[in-house]
Amino acid sequence: MVFAVGFALFALGILISVALHECGHMWAAQATGMKVRRYFIGFGPTLWSFQRGETEYGIKAVPLGGFCDIVGMTALDDVRPEDVDRAMYRQATWKRLVVMVGGIVMNFALGFLLIVVLAVGWGLPNLDEPAPVVGTLACVSDANPDGSLKPCTGAGPAEKGGLLPGDRVTAVDGAEVTTWAEFTEKTREKTGTITYTVDRGGQSVLVVVEPEQVLRYGTDGSTRQISAIGITLDAPPPVTEYGPVEAVPAAASFTGDLFVRTFEALTQMPAKVAALWEAVTGGERDPETPVSIYGASRIGGESAEAGLWEVFVLMLASLNFFLGAFNILPLLPLDGGHIAVVLYEKVRNTVRGLRGLAPGGPVDFLKLLPLTYVAVVLGGSYMVLTLAADIINPIRLFP
Repeated sequence: MVFAVGFALFALGILISVALHECGHMWAAQATGMKVRRYFIGFGPTLWSFQRGETEYGIKAVPLGGFCDIVGMTALDDVRPEDVDRAMYRQATWKRLVVMVGGIVMNFALGFLLIVVLAVGWGLPNLDEPAPVVGTLACVSDANPDGSLKPCTGAGPAEKGGLLPGDRVTAVDGAEVTTWAEFTEKTREKTGTITYTVDRGGQSVLVVVEPEQVLRYGTDGSTRQISAIGITLDAPPPVTEYGPVEAVPAAASFTGDLFVRTFEALTQMPAKVAALWEAVTGGERDPETPVSIYGASRIGGESAEAGLWEVFVLMLASLNFFLGAFNILPLLPLDGGHIAVVLYEKVRNTVRGLRGLAPGGPVDFLKLLPLTYVAVVLGGSYMVLTLAADIINPIRLFP
């Protein structure tokens, strides 16, 4: 029951995010003197609407987004004679850009607000991969089927070899490591003596350790032997809590980190097609692959079921950052495509002015339709593939 509530709440959060994105366009258009004919949440048949001023507001039957109908978004639109002067394509460049970026800014603002809520309510997680810094030293032992470790006594291999708390491991048998995950992976796969290069008080030191082979269980009950040396990670607290005043600058810094990760994820999307296809055809699902609205809502439901509302809020904030960043891409019919057209017209007219020519007419969107169709087909195919992966082989918070 809690899962279903969380699933529905997250889906509602996505719908509200999209609706506010369209609000950003609408409010910017109204503020700059353009005419907004309709603002609707959803698509398809109209369920309910009302007229306020010159704009019709309403809800449609299919809750998969929303739209804002501004008069004359392109020169192809039918515009009544009395509305020609308020048509969007006839407005100054800065006004058109304000309208186009209004939705993007709204998503970024909503994401930032959610990060502030997260900082005050639960604290902000540390997004950086922990560095391989030695914490406490211990003995090593086999695992029990439930994942717990059997009791052991005495010094472990790391302590015997001379590793010390505070040592930062920089290489394993000459192979550079920068994160705890890399250090752990390279240690576990070794079968003999391991030479660690460590930074100890600014000095580079070589430490030779003889690991022990121990038994570990997989999530499916399988067993394997790995090398263990008996150290724990010395890492900063996983979450830092903030008061209402400190939360704002902390959220701003955290948001900057999320921006970087979001744009990195965008650049990696084409490369994830193979991983998504593998997940659909029976392979293991890469947790770094994109998720659909269904997949994100499913993770939201799992978060609610486990009582991890901080994960729920962080996911929703990340989705808003992604939605805003995705719309920056210079592809029609995305906002970024319209922004690119506006900037092209401005540069073209500036060049024409320098040559003593009159400004050119609006860009002919009919000539851009083939590229638009290609973008829609490719984007739609990617969405279908992602949805299929989320249904057949979903990403799970818990195995």
